Amino acid sequence: MARASQIALPLDWSAGGSNDGPLIVGTSNADAVRYLRHVATWPVRTAVLVGPRGSGRSLIGRLFARDTGGRVIDGHGSVSEEAIFHAWNAAQASGTPLLIIADVPPAEWNVALPDLRSRLAAVPVLTIGEPDDCLARDLIEALFAQRGMALAPGVASYIVPRMERSYAMIHRIVAALDAASLEKGRGISVRLTRETLLSQGLIDPDLLEGQETSTCR
Repeated sequence: MARASQIALPLDWSAGGSNDGPLIVGTSNADAVRYLRHVATWPVRTAVLVGPRGSGRSLIGRLFARDTGGRVIDGHGSVSEEAIFHAWNAAQASGTPLLIIADVPPAEWNVALPDLRSRLAAVPVLTIGEPDDCLARDLIEALFAQRGMALAPGVASYIVPRMERSYAMIHRIVAALDAASLEKGRGISVRLTRETLLSQGLIDPDLLEGQETSTCR
């Protein structure tokens, strides 16, 4: 049965390459993913994808390149302004789409080239927001599965209402529990989760009790 956080989309972006985990689509990224999967409707042949690091934006870029044959610039600061300018022009001339991944929208870039500024002003900006409860829960489970580690039932649902809601925190929590499990030789139970995350300040001690576990199925 599909989880409430998951949205059915027309193409299969369930996994990338051999080193990628699944792309989990939820309310925070569904609009961006939907737009990227309908390149034929783009008003210009370029789009900018903005989102927090750890949000799966690079995976989205790889899937986009794989399925459309488009070019991806992963990090607008990773290449020169001239390179972006020429890539934009090449995309319009050839029809091959260009996706630029960035931390912030183009309006916040310090762009010196006037011609590039004018072109970027016409480019749609797609935004990945911080994860909702269901996406956070699904991502925690997927990251552990990627590491070949099993969670006891209810662990991810226990974590979500007690954590800061961000991709960065999700990755910190998964790394902390992975290390604690290996160090103590114990499976990842709710008890180990509580002990580890409380001792490292990764969950709010005021929210230890009385929180509803997330229900997303």
